[in-house]
Amino acid sequence: MKFVVFADLHLDAAFEWANPETASRRRQALRDTLERVFDVADEVEADAILCAGDLYEQERFTPDTREFIRGVFCRTDRMIVIAPGNHDWLGPHSLYAQAAWSSNVHIFDQDSLTPLELDQGLTLWGAAFTRPTRATGFLHDRFAVSGDGVHLALFHGSESRGLPFEAEGKAAYAPFAATEIERAGLCHAFVGHHHTARGDALHTYPGNPDPLQFGETGERGVVIAEVGPSGVTQLERRVVAVSCVHDVEIDVTGCNSFQDIRERTAQSLDGLGGVARVTLRGELAPDVELNLQTLQDVSHELDDLVIRTSCLHVGYDLDSIAQENTVRGRFVQDVRAAINMNEEERERVLATGLRALDGRDDLEVF
Repeated sequence: MKFVVFADLHLDAAFEWANPETASRRRQALRDTLERVFDVADEVEADAILCAGDLYEQERFTPDTREFIRGVFCRTDRMIVIAPGNHDWLGPHSLYAQAAWSSNVHIFDQDSLTPLELDQGLTLWGAAFTRPTRATGFLHDRFAVSGDGVHLALFHGSESRGLPFEAEGKAAYAPFAATEIERAGLCHAFVGHHHTARGDALHTYPGNPDPLQFGETGERGVVIAEVGPSGVTQLERRVVAVSCVHDVEIDVTGCNSFQDIRERTAQSLDGLGGVARVTLRGELAPDVELNLQTLQDVSHELDDLVIRTSCLHVGYDLDSIAQENTVRGRFVQDVRAAINMNEEERERVLATGLRALDGRDDLEVF
């Protein structure tokens, strides 16, 4: 059999970093991405489409989203199998409980792994989050498959090897170890939760199929899995993302005026589409008047531009200023002597305070 596997689409995501118009476009892009997932299933003539959770966001979904999903599912006679995750957890008020699903849709509704026979000799074990958090994994010590043939799994959870959750900002929900897959008698597990595509011989994270936030690297798509009598025989990743999200870093060291910064920004954004986050870094000359609103208006073809300045520092000669018999000098001495600040806070207070003492009004940079 052949499967198209995806996870972590997050329909109706808030996109809090974006302005309202851009956030609306981003949510539409997620809908377009779901349709592309189904297009790939048609293209490769998949037997089933598997979703390893977080198809939508329970706290934000609308009746229109429910009908959109139901409509997409009705357009195919392929089997669609869903294992709800922590964001689309299965409860009495979930989208899954409200829609009248076509007969080709199977939603795992138990909080433990239960079997679904997909074909003779091929069983898919799946489970659902029945609440928004889960501290224990589905592959606990007592779980083992029953029966002969090939056994696969579909669920949402955190593979614990290497503990990569903090780097992604992901909590360790339903944790498991890859070694538990083989111990349970499964030949492979398709898992959601991590947004970066990863995996090994025993498990696969397809990753989120369309970018959700800045900092996501790598291609976004689905996994095409072929399964034979001996287990998974081939895995192929296929890009389905409809969005472009860019992270751009601009070093402003050496810029003597705000115009220099504008020109560097325009050059860095030339030819980019979609949305971008610009991170200004380096040493900002004290005399440069940084106006973030005006910088937002620099020429570009993006849908939205986000600018952050947390990596900037102002190039004041603090040692010289501290020797002055002035208010500035005393201010620097006092801030340097303060014991209740970390270095980042100290630098921010010094830069903001010195700019205020210079009569500057472009303090939003800090």
